[in-house]
Amino acid sequence: MKKATGTAKKTAKAPAKLLRVMLVDDERLFRDVLKDLLSKEKGLSVIGEAGSGEEAVRLVGELQPDVILMDIGMAGDGYNGVRATAEIIRRKPGTHILMLSAYSDEMHVMEAIRAGAYGYLSKKLPPQELVHALKVFAEQGTLLPSPVMEKCVSRLQRRMNESVQTSLGTATRTQMRVLAFLGMGKSNKEIAQELGCNVKTVKNHLNVLFQKFDVKNRTEAVIKAIQAGLICGPNGTP
Repeated sequence: MKKATGTAKKTAKAPAKLLRVMLVDDERLFRDVLKDLLSKEKGLSVIGEAGSGEEAVRLVGELQPDVILMDIGMAGDGYNGVRATAEIIRRKPGTHILMLSAYSDEMHVMEAIRAGAYGYLSKKLPPQELVHALKVFAEQGTLLPSPVMEKCVSRLQRRMNESVQTSLGTATRTQMRVLAFLGMGKSNKEIAQELGCNVKTVKNHLNVLFQKFDVKNRTEAVIKAIQAGLICGPNGTP
């Protein structure tokens, strides 16, 4: 009798999905530098670039990028990064746009997020940090650097003791406080101590908030809070 021999083969790993990136900036030199930088990264591919917001709006439907790196301050055709972002989101909801800017004040951050961007990044970052941030954004779907988050949350704190009516429904006083503590980076245990309750109660509040905002993490919750007008701008308006 012949001895049975194993015929099992190793299952090949599925190739990692290539991240398709589109660059939008009116400075050709900056686009060239960024394109050269990203082309050296495994798993990244720059599939197209635009030198204006109007061109970006036209190309995005054709190229179908996974992520758009969008300059906020473009000039020339009336389509700056904020307006281009809003138009792209109107035409293709769910498009992942990471705003690039030399500005870090909360006014520009809020304009970008309300237009539909889910991330905001400084152009002044060292090259490798910028690449890392792009990968984090692609994986998590949101990105707000700590200094930017702190500025936004400082404005949320001003409304943490009031119930607020939003496009997402009514946020109670307790939910506003939880959201503010959430944005500060406090743990569930720390939030429980602030509220004088147990951790289970905090988790219940978070579950309600996450379901109401349709989010999966803290950063996304703060972004939705900005979009819903819960975080006021520098002049006190939503």
